[in-house]
Amino acid sequence: MNANARIFIVDNDGAVRESLSLLLEQEDFSVETFDSAEAFLSNCQPGPHSCAIVDIRMPVMDGMQLQAELTRRGILLPIIFLTGHGDIPLSVRAIKQGAVDFLTKPVSGATLLESVRMAMDESDRLNSVAAASQSAAERIASLTEREREVMALAVDGMSNKEAARRLGISHRTVEIHRARIMHKTGADTLIDLLRIAHAAAPPE
Repeated sequence: MNANARIFIVDNDGAVRESLSLLLEQEDFSVETFDSAEAFLSNCQPGPHSCAIVDIRMPVMDGMQLQAELTRRGILLPIIFLTGHGDIPLSVRAIKQGAVDFLTKPVSGATLLESVRMAMDESDRLNSVAAASQSAAERIASLTEREREVMALAVDGMSNKEAARRLGISHRTVEIHRARIMHKTGADTLIDLLRIAHAAAPPE
């Protein structure tokens, strides 16, 4: 059941990498290990249904810096942090920045596997949202500039007559534009159109 799940272990401690790999491979996960954040960034291409287990304290680039760099690159990879020191402020900051969990070494197998399951669920959610956003953006990109203007007024709740007055065009022309908008976006109702517009909008 875990054959398609990929887990990346990023830790400068070889013993930790080996023990975590053994545990996860026994659960049929596909595991790749890296001895530094730099090696991970240079050689890894995360895909759907994957997560990373990252040591928080590493030389040169630490775990938090790696997390920030992944975010900067737009890489959707849930992270589970491991640390040898119980640092509450650091763990709070990591979670606020999107980490799935913050575990203290040594971590039990059951605890780690539970975190990995949560991370895989989060990976699926993030990729589903991203796919929906891309699809919505592509549909809206097919609209003309005038159709986008009409759509914006429609999702703001304006009637055809109100939109016509705002744009200085006829009521009939707005109706034609709206019909084309619904056809191009695949929306059946105004609620559908609102969802598509929301999905296409960049995150704040």
